Parts: sequence; structure tokens; C-alpha cells
Amino acid sequence: MKLENVLLGVLLRHPSTGYELKKFMDTHGRFLRSNTQMSQVYRALAGMEDRGWVSHTVESRPGATDAKTYRVTEEGSTIFLDWLTGPYTPPTRFEDPDLGVRITFAGFMTREQLLHLLDVEIEARQHEIALYRNRDRRSEVETSIPFDPELAELVAEWQHQGGAQSKDAHVARCIALRSLLLDAPEGAPLPSLPPLATGIGAEL
Repeated sequence: MKLENVLLGVLLRHPSTGYELKKFMDTHGRFLRSNTQMSQVYRALAGMEDRGWVSHTVESRPGATDAKTYRVTEEGSTIFLDWLTGPYTPPTRFEDPDLGVRITFAGFMTREQLLHLLDVEIEARQHEIALYRNRDRRSEVETSIPFDPELAELVAEWQHQGGAQSKDAHVARCIALRSLLLDAPEGAPLPSLPPLATGIGAEL
């Protein structure tokens, strides 16, 4: 998942300065991409401007550094939409942000396009569950340094159970969203979701 795709989506929502884009990546964007640095944002903007995907205007600020406001060009819009609505190949790890980034910009899709995206994700994850959930996870250990097999087995089982629960929850959420979309075809009002109950480890 490229930083450029995220920045194009954010800029298509609203023209922004580099500082505003970095602020987004530090708040909402932190759940889409880890540890994005200011230098990476400006490097991506410069590259996209060289390719004709974005342009900027300069706003004079008395007593302060002039601000560059970036906007997406027609070519940049085409590049973004081709990626957003183009073929989606689920990564091997469902935790990777590929699906989440696309869904973040669902407002630029039709409901039919979003349904197709969810269908691909659900089918891929259900296939993985059927193929790998009950795999033989035993492994031989041959080492010359101290090794606690009981501890290793306990932690491995803890990881397996936690991963299985997380993956099942992910698939269930995708299926629930798919059901909401099927009940509200293009143009029909969408239902509201219940408030999120926060708890230990919940995203803020």
C-alpha cells in the first residue's frame, strides 16, 4: 500500500497543506499506515507533482512561512480511482492495511463496487480459514541453547487462538457491512450504526 494512494484520497476530500496531511497521518491515518514522517509526506507530494498528479498554490502568510496548498489534478484523480476501484488481491495477512485503506475512501466508490471488494475479501479469508485453521502446527526444535518447550507451546497456542478470533471477527464485520449494503441499494438511505463501546485496548 503506497503512501501516495492515501494522500491522493485525503487531498480529493479536501485540498491540504503538507502540515495538514502530516497531522492527518498522525491521527486518523495512523490506523492506515505506521509511523509516517513529515519528510515522507513532502517527498511523496514532490513525486506526485512531478508526475502531474497534484499541483499547489502558495498562500502568503505575513510573519510566517508561506503555505503550499496541494490539490489533485484530473490525472491524479484518474490514478486514484483506477487504484481504488481496480483489482484487489487480499494480502496474506488480513491485518495488513490494504482493505482498510480502500474502505476509508468508500465515499468515492459506488455501493456495487464496495460490495465487490467485500466479496473478494470475505471469500479469500474464508478460504484461508478452511485451509489453515486446523493445520498441523507442530515443529521440531533442535537447539544448543536453553529452550523451554512448554512456554513455547503455550505462547504459540495463545497466538493461534488470538489470531483465529481476530480473523473470525474481521470476516464477521465484513459480512455485516455487506448485509447493510445489500439492504440499501444505490440511492437508498443507509442505516446508522450503534455507538462504539470503548474498553481496554480500544482505538480512540
